[in-house]
Amino acid sequence: MSGTARTAVLRDAIGLGVAVGLYGVAFGAAADSAGLDSWQALAMSLLMFTGASQFALVGVLGAGGGAAAAIGSALLLGTRNTVYGVRLAPLLAPRGLLRRLGLAHWVIDETTALAVAAPDRDLARLAFLSGGAAIFTVWNTTTLVGALGAAALGEAAQAALDAVVPAAFLALLWPRLRAGAEEPAVARRVALGGAAVALALTPFVPPGVQVVTAVVAVALAGRPQEGSR
Repeated sequence: MSGTARTAVLRDAIGLGVAVGLYGVAFGAAADSAGLDSWQALAMSLLMFTGASQFALVGVLGAGGGAAAAIGSALLLGTRNTVYGVRLAPLLAPRGLLRRLGLAHWVIDETTALAVAAPDRDLARLAFLSGGAAIFTVWNTTTLVGALGAAALGEAAQAALDAVVPAAFLALLWPRLRAGAEEPAVARRVALGGAAVALALTPFVPPGVQVVTAVVAVALAGRPQEGSR
């Protein structure tokens, strides 16, 4: 492992960690807007630590949905981390149950991308650990900042927080849909299809159910087809 390669991996991991972690402010504010206390928002970031699922849960609760729909949405969005774990297990090769559980907690989109993009196994471990530590630290810090800051805002400013969840989702989603991303046309069709399903069901089902249904529809649409391997 050369010093130059190690430095490059650390730079990318920490830079991505800070950039992604700053979205924690939006989550903290959204959690407060949905009626959660600051400690509840922080507990979610500490224990769940998967941004899309966290946003889905508070988004459904904020829209008036029930706990079952909110938890279902969060769980469905979090299932992709299981697939990431299967991909990362032979690469990181953790030893012992406690170490596996600790690493599993940091298996998210960004840490997976950092590890898979690294040129060798040692650098993959370094990328995963440094990226995971950076994102986890900044995300939880900014979650608390967002939750406490939102609590100090007036009613007019809190009303503006209704736009936080969709704006944050769009910011996270856009890089995967722009031209140049892997299979961008397919990704756009799947995203638009999921949005269409959710919008069509909104007038007829309780808040949160349309999110769960859209996620299931997208998951089914994304299944590998026979002969495509």
